[in-house]
Amino acid sequence: MTLKHRSEEMEIMDDLSISGEVIGQTLRELDIINRRLGGNQISLTAFAKILKNHRIQTVADLGCGGADILMAMARIAKQKNQDIQFTGVDANQHIVEYAKDHTTEWENISIIQENILSEAFRRQHFDIIHCCLFLHHFTESQLISIFKSLKDQARVAIIVNDLHRHFLAFHSIRLLTRFFSKSYMVRNDAAISVARGFKKSELAAILEQAGITNYQLSWRWAFRWQLVIHK
Repeated sequence: MTLKHRSEEMEIMDDLSISGEVIGQTLRELDIINRRLGGNQISLTAFAKILKNHRIQTVADLGCGGADILMAMARIAKQKNQDIQFTGVDANQHIVEYAKDHTTEWENISIIQENILSEAFRRQHFDIIHCCLFLHHFTESQLISIFKSLKDQARVAIIVNDLHRHFLAFHSIRLLTRFFSKSYMVRNDAAISVARGFKKSELAAILEQAGITNYQLSWRWAFRWQLVIHK
């Protein structure tokens, strides 16, 4: 597979009807990968920094998966004595059900089934909107439209944590998941996700076309982009 341009190959996870034990196995493995490779910290450090300068009341996590990052954010908010309502958003009802079961101990976390491209969702507003390993699922034209909408929906900031398309990342994750993953979805989707990831210039071009100029875009280990858009 060439990595010169973003791949248009679909991932199994893009099938919103996917269900069964593979959902739980996949979400558990993704949580382990994100924690052990430091991926979650990219989102959490950006979130904690925003809390230093703003009083936040609402946070939305788009493509929330198992809601592991939402729970980590809720712990940070608790430590900083900020009363924040967190909303996890996912279009797959089976993932929503998993996330709801996963967050039963958190009264300030709610999980909803919603397609972020819908007009119903675009009418909703939050102080912070967070996307982790989510936006690479969309085409460039969709992303321009999404960023235009998120710019209006977010009152304080947008946090994006996504993949750097790089041959080392592609081959490393393919080998890692081949030998250690029990989920056929992870084994199939992990390398495709990297192939659908971004070069820095591509993200900058998308943001420019969406009319977004006030942002910081930084490379983070392991082959991730941390994008923070300020209002």
